[in-house]
Amino acid sequence: MRTSLLPRGRGTASNPPNRFAPTRIIASDDGWQEEVPPCGATEVRQETAKSIISRNQSPDLPFDRSLNPYRGCEHGCIYCYARPSHAYWDLSPGLDFETKLIAKHNAPALLAQALGKPGYACAPINLGANTDPYQPIERQQQLTRRCLQVLLDHRHPLTIVTKGALILRDLDLLSELARQRLVAVYISLTSLDDELKRILEPRAAAPAARLRAIRVLREQGIPVGVLCAPIIPMINDMELEGLLQAARQAGAQSASYMLLRLPREVAPLFEDWLHAHYPQRAEHVLSLIRQSRGGALYDSRFGQRFRGEGAFAELLAQRFKLASKRLGLDRREAFELDCSRFCPPGGQLALL
Repeated sequence: MRTSLLPRGRGTASNPPNRFAPTRIIASDDGWQEEVPPCGATEVRQETAKSIISRNQSPDLPFDRSLNPYRGCEHGCIYCYARPSHAYWDLSPGLDFETKLIAKHNAPALLAQALGKPGYACAPINLGANTDPYQPIERQQQLTRRCLQVLLDHRHPLTIVTKGALILRDLDLLSELARQRLVAVYISLTSLDDELKRILEPRAAAPAARLRAIRVLREQGIPVGVLCAPIIPMINDMELEGLLQAARQAGAQSASYMLLRLPREVAPLFEDWLHAHYPQRAEHVLSLIRQSRGGALYDSRFGQRFRGEGAFAELLAQRFKLASKRLGLDRREAFELDCSRFCPPGGQLALL
């Protein structure tokens, strides 16, 4: 069901059934609904997780392990590729994903246990691979901060991907991690347009706040890169060079980008969003996506899923390459993290 009546502060009004649901309810517009539906309060459920470090063998990712203290994300980004994961908990990838959140309350303790297991080999852990570790509920839950403390205590390297300005709360821990070459931060920057941000990423930090986060982190000596993601044809692709320029002026040292991904239930959610906010442009946007995805809205193949193929994708890659080289954002030497200092729980930390 396509609707322009979106809940205030949410990315979608739709709550489609997850792909594992045995029954489905189909809503229809009878013409009586005229008011914008309420956004609904955020509900946080506590989960006693059994494990905390996720492993991957993807050749597209620069890390082989990640940690996510939360399931679901209150930022409500309509394009979020993690939305389909909510189906595993019998929840909708739609509104449920941004309103019914799960906090792994024992994440810090599980992390310490995992680091202390015999045979554990140290390599950087990524925070933020699935959902944002600095989404609004982190202010109260503080699971990300407590995990940072565990990693610092045992001198374990990590990377962080976030669009949350709340990361500045943890400058004390991040500064010490950076001093020991144990952390690199990537700030996701999607648009410099506040209005586009409001409808695309309703509860994420404003563009100015993200640029300020880059600036403050760099002033504290913390390595920072910018992630221009996702790039959406005819929505924000025209901002690419401007995003890179603004990030470089704020102090970013490296840059990357990603073409819009629409796996599983994300595709129909994004289509509804397009028709609600850009009805005259929607079909053109979808056409360019299909041209970049072999005729479909999504291509999951390694090597293709982040970049796409075809004329539009190739032009985008060339634009990024030229702009990042011109701005000096194509260097990665500042992001070499030190795994040699790791001391597992129960081990003896070196004095120097």
